[in-house]
Amino acid sequence: MPFTVAEIARHVGGEVVGDATLVVQRFAPADRAQPGDLTFAENERFFARAEQSAATAILVDGPMTSQKTLIRVPSARLAFARVLPLFFPEPIHPAGVHPSAVIASTARVDASAHIGPLCVVGEAAVIGPRTVLSAQVHVGPECVVGADCLLFPHVTLYARTVLGNRVRIHAGSAIGADGFGYVQDGGVHRKVPQVGHVLIRDDVEIGANVTVDRGALGPTVIGQGTKIDNLVQIAHNVNIGEHCLVVAQVGVSGSTRLGNYVVLAGQVGVAGHLKLGHRVAVAAQSGVMNNIPDGEKWFGSPARPDRQTKRQLIALQQLPELLRRVAELERQLAATSAPAGKTNPPSAKS
Repeated sequence: MPFTVAEIARHVGGEVVGDATLVVQRFAPADRAQPGDLTFAENERFFARAEQSAATAILVDGPMTSQKTLIRVPSARLAFARVLPLFFPEPIHPAGVHPSAVIASTARVDASAHIGPLCVVGEAAVIGPRTVLSAQVHVGPECVVGADCLLFPHVTLYARTVLGNRVRIHAGSAIGADGFGYVQDGGVHRKVPQVGHVLIRDDVEIGANVTVDRGALGPTVIGQGTKIDNLVQIAHNVNIGEHCLVVAQVGVSGSTRLGNYVVLAGQVGVAGHLKLGHRVAVAAQSGVMNNIPDGEKWFGSPARPDRQTKRQLIALQQLPELLRRVAELERQLAATSAPAGKTNPPSAKS
């Protein structure tokens, strides 16, 4: 769908520098932009590429000037996120239930919801307005799914899972499976029944093949606005705060609590029963074994405050040279401490 530069600027809260009447029909990266395309540049390197391209207009957030028409915004990255849906709108899913879907007689499905092929909605489950269940989604008994949610193919919600509004869960994720709870009994691992549930609040997005286990008694909670990447494991009774970012292959062990705006980078492992404060950041591949106070940045395995870990890494880098110097000093010391004129004892031969 075509838009004038002026319309784009109004949509992203920007200022036009150049011809506001130009029409753009597509959005493209600078290295592939053609006439009629809008592109963006968040730094000088990207801007140089955009200027050399055939793009009709450029979203920028710096003082750059150009012969091309510019839309100057406070943040080119944010404007990029806001303008993309204009050119790539979400697919429209018509209301209704596919003939192959299985809906329990006690379930309540809003008339505006879309239930795709081979979906299952269990007893006493609730599906809210305009929510979309793509193909082969399983919603267990007594689940509650809010308004405007989108569940991609093969998502599984175990019994009594609760989703807020505008929750997106990508393909293959399982929400509400048994927590990993066992107790030793006569030399065998006896299963502890996991009778809690999962509560996911508004505006959460969960990537593909994520597992969120239900609580042993109470709920496992994912806070409002939190975004979880692919292949993440959230264990039973974990409580994740609001607007957190949990990157791919993270594992959070049972009963750990994360504050608001926490960032766990890729492959971070967090031990159980810990507390990470608000605005904590943990670098990739770190192993968290201790509580972390508000606002701190940690990394390493075991993870420590970033400055402490950096000093240790610098010391390790200097270790080979230090060992060489110590060996040289020992050699010199041995040479200077040998008795002067020392000779071998006489032979025992007669």
